[in-house]
Amino acid sequence: MADRLDPILPGSYLGILGGGQLGRMFTHAAQAMGYKVCVLDPDVNSPAGAVAEKHIQADYTDHAALKEMAAICAAASTEFENVPAQALDELEALGVYVAPKSTGVSVAQNRITEKKFLATWQKEAGIGPALHLVIEREADLEHVAEELFPGILKTARMGYDGKGQVTVLNRAELNNAWHTFGQVPCVLEKRMDLDFEVSALVARGHNDEVLAYPVAQNVHKNGILHTSTVPAPSLKQDQEAKIIEAAKAIIRRLDYVGVLCVEFFVLKSGEIVANEIAPRPHNSGHYTQNACVTSQFEQQVRAMARVPLGSTQLVQPSIMLNVLGDEWLTSGSQVEPLWQDVLASPAAKLHLYGKAEPRLARKMGHINFVASQAAEVSAACEQAIKVLRIKR
Repeated sequence: MADRLDPILPGSYLGILGGGQLGRMFTHAAQAMGYKVCVLDPDVNSPAGAVAEKHIQADYTDHAALKEMAAICAAASTEFENVPAQALDELEALGVYVAPKSTGVSVAQNRITEKKFLATWQKEAGIGPALHLVIEREADLEHVAEELFPGILKTARMGYDGKGQVTVLNRAELNNAWHTFGQVPCVLEKRMDLDFEVSALVARGHNDEVLAYPVAQNVHKNGILHTSTVPAPSLKQDQEAKIIEAAKAIIRRLDYVGVLCVEFFVLKSGEIVANEIAPRPHNSGHYTQNACVTSQFEQQVRAMARVPLGSTQLVQPSIMLNVLGDEWLTSGSQVEPLWQDVLASPAAKLHLYGKAEPRLARKMGHINFVASQAAEVSAACEQAIKVLRIKR
């Protein structure tokens, strides 16, 4: 076996656990660099499995499937944070270079663990989590301080795109919500006086090289990311520097190799609060595909392959617009959106995920808008929103 510091050269197989759109875009980036990709995903119609050289259709903890992947892959990673840690550990035990390791991924799999981790470096980074309380048993409900209301109750595990969370205004609503969630471990967060949301995308190589992308300013609708704008129009220069340094501190503290996203809240007071960690390329980082020298997916390939990281320089201003299944269903029946009208703008770059069935709130693709001037980018995005009849 090659030394763990040696680069993994093109022509080798890279493994990805998860066959969704992030895995698909990773596969395209790896193939462009000359690598082959093996996807492990139980879905026969997975978007990544459809384009990879090899698709192992099996559960993530299937021992035979993991052995099959380990037999051909020099390195492996994950495209979503809820992959079982044991799968990553088993691949590593089989001699595969796993980036990131399960220890880094597991922190983001549980909101309770995540909050504790974020609090550990609050003093040194100057940024910590929102005021919160862990609720694991009935008795914890009796110790909720009034200052936590209004709050947001979030399940500790398996929450994403607005799922597994609900706003609670008082103790009665909190009690009802916790029982509705099945009395599973939760975190109650104080609802902050939010000005805007941002995300910091950082990458770390095996040699501790850490690079950061420009911070994106995000707008969500119904708990799902709507747009990401870069440069972040509301963010001050000193705030961006502080956020980037905090994200770099996090990725090093986790001993994490790969691409990591950290979401932050900027409050009306100017205070910055760490929201959550995503141990993978992120929806808010899709702008990097067309606006940066190196996309987040190429960066993931580089980190896994132990070759130098690529430049994170922003070449042009950009807005990323998510495209949901709703855009196929606006007329009451399934109709293909008018892509020709969207692409009439020279600023528009369309990325569809190869999903056969559009459903409400399902991520079907995104459009990156890039141009030399931010005003031109914004105008192109607004026009596409009208063409696609995306509801405000």
